[in-house]
Amino acid sequence: MSIDLSKILNKEQRKSIMDALLTPFSWAYGAAVWLRNTAFDMGVLPHEEFDVPVVSVGNITVGGTGKTPHVEYIIDALCRRYHMAVLSRGYKRKTKGFILATESMTPREIGDEPYQIYRKYSGVVTLAVCESRRKGIRELLRIDPDINLILLDDGFQHRYVKPKVNILLMDFNRPCYDDRLMPLGTLREPPSSLTRCDFVVVTKCPTDLNPMDRRMMKKNLEQYMFPPPSQELFFSNIRYADPRPVFPIQSPQLTSLQWLHNDDAVLCLTGIATPKPLVRYLRSFPAQVKVMHFDDHHFFTRRDFADIFRVFKGLKGKRKFIITTEKDAVRIVTNPYFPPTKRNVIYYIPMRVGFLEMESSNFIEELIHRIENQGGQNLAT
Repeated sequence: MSIDLSKILNKEQRKSIMDALLTPFSWAYGAAVWLRNTAFDMGVLPHEEFDVPVVSVGNITVGGTGKTPHVEYIIDALCRRYHMAVLSRGYKRKTKGFILATESMTPREIGDEPYQIYRKYSGVVTLAVCESRRKGIRELLRIDPDINLILLDDGFQHRYVKPKVNILLMDFNRPCYDDRLMPLGTLREPPSSLTRCDFVVVTKCPTDLNPMDRRMMKKNLEQYMFPPPSQELFFSNIRYADPRPVFPIQSPQLTSLQWLHNDDAVLCLTGIATPKPLVRYLRSFPAQVKVMHFDDHHFFTRRDFADIFRVFKGLKGKRKFIITTEKDAVRIVTNPYFPPTKRNVIYYIPMRVGFLEMESSNFIEELIHRIENQGGQNLAT
């Protein structure tokens, strides 16, 4: 016989019980993380440095902090200055080992985020995936010895490679100083790990972030960071572009969300870690918005699309659209189960990174300076 605790305990009591149950596991996890990092710091576990500068973009939390848009931002800013390569683990791909991205690849082979980057920057950067970042870097340099800058996607925990510059991203809505180690919270590492990075970028900030909130966040982070110029703190936000068709169509019906009316309906379809910002953005327009959310990196099945279009059919609207994310779009456009007759109703919203005030030029200038002049990432060694 099962007992429904929600009927005899309030929310705070249930939370206290769960915290008590999970705390030993969080302590054990924290001890394992400490031992691993100490082993790297003392040289017991080896790390490798490369003659070619490596820039790592990562985080210490589970869930989306905006790694892919920030990697794309760096590519846009630096691709004319360097002969660049991007190396990713290729999370949730169905393959193993080192794979160099080519035109014939799909998200299942290299992962949805690397595929998204490759589709945008094919011919501009070399892109590969590999579980072992050391092996991946060696292979990239063997294939193309002219590479003179490597971006390591999600490399903060992969300490077998010592990057020249370490960029750590932290979601404004989930600051590490208010979080706890897994499984009590979403932290992969304690906030003290911030000492290993060169830049902390607070991502997903409100466009109208007020100076007081900014100063408070800076003050809270200062207890875990060295003062400039050892470490630098920046603030960025997400900026959405106009919708684009997921599939090539001749006459798109929706080229701006400004065209939506009260009698229109939108099905917001997501398979990302943090869909709330997109949902909030879509709901700032007049249309009725219904949300269907799947797990991060979800590969949609035939049954998924049957459920999606059953919900879509039930929407009450003069015009009806499906709007998804760019990361979901790359998994949908190559999916054989998406109904060909419905290709004209689905759009995606491109997502870009912007830095607050004049920080954009400062961020890139400081990044170039550290790539070309300083050793970078020497704080914890």
